[in-house]
Amino acid sequence: MEIVQIVAIGIICIIILSILRETNKDLAVIISLIASILIFFIVIPKISNIITVLNTIADKSGINSIYLKTILKIIGIAYIAEFGVQLSNDANEKNIATKIELAGKIIIVFLSLPIIIALVDTIVSIMP
Repeated sequence: MEIVQIVAIGIICIIILSILRETNKDLAVIISLIASILIFFIVIPKISNIITVLNTIADKSGINSIYLKTILKIIGIAYIAEFGVQLSNDANEKNIATKIELAGKIIIVFLSLPIIIALVDTIVSIMP
């Protein structure tokens, strides 16, 4: 089970980090980054399966694939931004974390504009 691997990596990393944060903060940040990347690579196949299932559902329901692709991009940006925020927080760089979070939100709003426009057009066409 992947969750056992993920939890084991997390626990080992926590033990190592609790020792290293006192003596070598730079190495602690690098180890935290490596553990995060390892965990990410463990879940990549699951992400691929999710995308396949969502594409199948979109095809069956007749939803325009552009909307699904946009939503998947938005979800990806949210996760990547959160990853960057957490790494910045781990490195005690709160200012950078705040800027990454703001940039992620702005990009998400920008990407969602076509969906918002389509939604407004649909609502306007329904109204008498």
